[in-house]
Amino acid sequence: MNTWKGVMLRLMATGLFACMALCVKKASVEAPVGQVVFWRSSIAIIPILIYLMCIGVFPEALKTRNWKGHIERSAYGCLAMFFSFISLAYLPLSLAAIFGFLAPLLAIPIAVVLLDERPSTFLVGMVIVGFAGVIISLYPSLESPEVTRATLLGSLSGVAMAAITAIAKIKIKTLTQTEHAGSIAFFFALVCSLVGGATSFWGWTDIAFESMVWLVGAGLFGGIAHVMMTEAIARAPISTLAVFEYTAVLWALSMDYGFFGDLPDPVSVFGIALTLFAVLIVLRSREVRMA
Repeated sequence: MNTWKGVMLRLMATGLFACMALCVKKASVEAPVGQVVFWRSSIAIIPILIYLMCIGVFPEALKTRNWKGHIERSAYGCLAMFFSFISLAYLPLSLAAIFGFLAPLLAIPIAVVLLDERPSTFLVGMVIVGFAGVIISLYPSLESPEVTRATLLGSLSGVAMAAITAIAKIKIKTLTQTEHAGSIAFFFALVCSLVGGATSFWGWTDIAFESMVWLVGAGLFGGIAHVMMTEAIARAPISTLAVFEYTAVLWALSMDYGFFGDLPDPVSVFGIALTLFAVLIVLRSREVRMA
């Protein structure tokens, strides 16, 4: 496995997923979650198909005999997407992001059980350090004078999303052994489009042009990011990639400032530094260089 390529792809995917999260939050002001899921997933099919054409594997890459694997992966991923978008609708970007960081931590023990991966004590330790940095950096956002119903719903959805995402990543890792990364992303987007479209029976809203732009942006960013994430998982162990997912906190905090005017305080800066320390240590480690 080319671990370095996997790491770089995962870092780029993290940034694109952060852009997608911003688009989802903006669109959620008008559109219900099911409508957001539909547009995010259906638009994502476009960059996925372009990717397959550019590398010359369309339509051959879409051929599969493992329909069961694709359905299982897509079902977990779709459910996680719904919970993720509910969390984004009710929480600030930085607060919603913290629950996404639970997924890589949960993915390590699941990978050990299901994939027989054996992450070193060093790697597990760096994941914990990275997560501790995230907790510290987001502590000011978590400290609130009152917990509203929206905050509680968003938080519970975030926890559910993290647990289901960890399982979905294991399913992706298993699929990459026989399936093309593009086909995994394509069938996932297709299933989510169908599920999201089915929610129209419960009522969608007429949205303004600006919200439509955010919906299209969510699909484009999400589609490209998903292909990169799948390619990364195909190239590197899940346990190695886990720590790099914490760099999303930098995107969340910067977007909270850029779009909503929120500035991180000294406690958040210390947490960010701790997370970056964990990432840089892993980048320089023998474990990654020799993989």
